[in-house]
Amino acid sequence: MMGRTHALSGAVLWLAAVPALSREQWWGSHALSLSSSQVIAGAVVAAGAGLLPDIDHPSGRIARTLGPVTRTMCRWVSRAAGGHRHATHSLMFALAMGLAMGQLATHVRYGWWAALFVLVGFGLRGLGLDFEGHEFWSGFKDCVLAGAAVYWMHGLDMSFATYPVVAGCLAHLLGDCLTPRGCPLLWPVPWRMETVLVPRTDGRVERLVVVPLLACVGAVLTVQILAGDSLSHWWR
Repeated sequence: MMGRTHALSGAVLWLAAVPALSREQWWGSHALSLSSSQVIAGAVVAAGAGLLPDIDHPSGRIARTLGPVTRTMCRWVSRAAGGHRHATHSLMFALAMGLAMGQLATHVRYGWWAALFVLVGFGLRGLGLDFEGHEFWSGFKDCVLAGAAVYWMHGLDMSFATYPVVAGCLAHLLGDCLTPRGCPLLWPVPWRMETVLVPRTDGRVERLVVVPLLACVGAVLTVQILAGDSLSHWWR
């Protein structure tokens, strides 16, 4: 799947999951109670987390997010994970990233801001809103926008960050399971989940069906949130 698909699907899955996560009938005192700003901030985080599993791809799009810093990071992660679409494309990785980001957001303020900066950068790089042929200015633009996002979100209570991060990672895994090779969801068990509905990355199905559909659903959910509608009626 393209980075754009992963970023959009991460945000959409989070926005769609919020009503369920907010139901006291299901979760009791553990149910989420979030403002519209927190839900939208969670969507930004989920969009970035939608690219996280691809930190095992040293030549992928997000490896160029922060130049040599992210290229080196992706290279080392790829070696440790066993290559592309191995350990980082598993349920264990999604849960581990969610718990780690949740701990940072709750207990390590500056560490969370740094992680948030990287996540937003990943999301922007995935969306591909770049200056064609100008890598430096594309990266500079991503850094400025990521910094602005951190500034906007720095005062928000993001102790719920585990949920959008897990949602973003799961959306990535589900998307890759619809393509050839699939994902080893139960890693270290080598079995791969694969149901090929998108035969080629950046092919016609993805560009003309998947991306427009995700964009439309994301827009509808965002409008509902900004209008003050918790979407809870969707679950009744």
